[in-house]
Amino acid sequence: MRVGQRNDLASEGMTNSQGETRVARETLGLEMRMPKIEWRSILALLTAGLIVSTGTPIAAPSISTAVARASGNIADELTATDTGPHLGFDTFAYPGDDAMRAWLTADKYRWVGYYLPAPCHNDDSWAGKRDTLSDMGWGMAVIYVGQQTWGRTPGQKIAVTRYVTKRVKQTVRTHSGKRAVRYVNKRVPVRALVSPRASPGSSCSTHLVSAARGIEDANDAIARTAAEGFAKGTVVFLDIERMDLVPKAMRDYYKAWTQRVLDDGRFRPGYYAHSYNADLIYRDVKQVLSGDGISTDPPFWIASTQGFATDKLPSEVGHAFAQVWQGVLDIVETHNGVRLPIDVNVAQLASPSEGYPAGE
Repeated sequence: MRVGQRNDLASEGMTNSQGETRVARETLGLEMRMPKIEWRSILALLTAGLIVSTGTPIAAPSISTAVARASGNIADELTATDTGPHLGFDTFAYPGDDAMRAWLTADKYRWVGYYLPAPCHNDDSWAGKRDTLSDMGWGMAVIYVGQQTWGRTPGQKIAVTRYVTKRVKQTVRTHSGKRAVRYVNKRVPVRALVSPRASPGSSCSTHLVSAARGIEDANDAIARTAAEGFAKGTVVFLDIERMDLVPKAMRDYYKAWTQRVLDDGRFRPGYYAHSYNADLIYRDVKQVLSGDGISTDPPFWIASTQGFATDKLPSEVGHAFAQVWQGVLDIVETHNGVRLPIDVNVAQLASPSEGYPAGE
């Protein structure tokens, strides 16, 4: 995700570009969502209708054959439209309604990352925009930026320097020139190992990473997703930033988060992860899903710049379970006069959080 802009993930700086023109595009949004049906399917349906209306046999397929062929072709074409790649972008703060309309009419991106307010994403500018974006025709990928390790190990003791007052012996000279010993109180440095704690009032800290916090953050993600009006079955992508090593506490965190979302049952757990960590996270959460009798793969949004192209499928990132591939980070694009800092992604579905058929 947009670590450089978000932070939450470092500086807590953010850019909120506003759009400049307002153009109603409901029809365009509809066109973008409507699949293209080839002429063979339409012709087959017309043939079947002609037979019914005239009662005259045609030296061609029977009604049942024509209808079956038409249905099959349409089903194939609908399926084909959902295999992607569908281009999308994510950006830290909501750009504004006018900006989103302007970018939609540029006819390049079909979906956008939808950031929930979260422990490590303290911006709430996307809140309440689901209906607006849906009416425009945007697909969405719901993102919840949970706890992160920031390159440290949760709970690991660290050495610190503290000053304590000690009674120390000093040798001094008297007026007569003789040496004498006396004792004085003096502050001296000592090294100590301590268990670090999150800063008071902090919601995002390495030291909050734990199974218990995973449950707490899952409840928060569920409540916020429901409050935004997302339908049952919507995928919520837990943002897990890249780690050189994945501490046990982090594994406990995202597994507990997963289990709580499954137990609630309203939404589906998904994961944003760097390619470097993806296989481990996949194995861990797959085990949790299997324990609940779920055999399908969890949706993964994989970050990797290697080999990325906007005409590639997400699975070409090198992970067969990838549904979304983020391959371009921290660039600025301008469409219809609106300039935004974004990350670029391709997805298998036109709405990565909402486009899953029931039961998958």
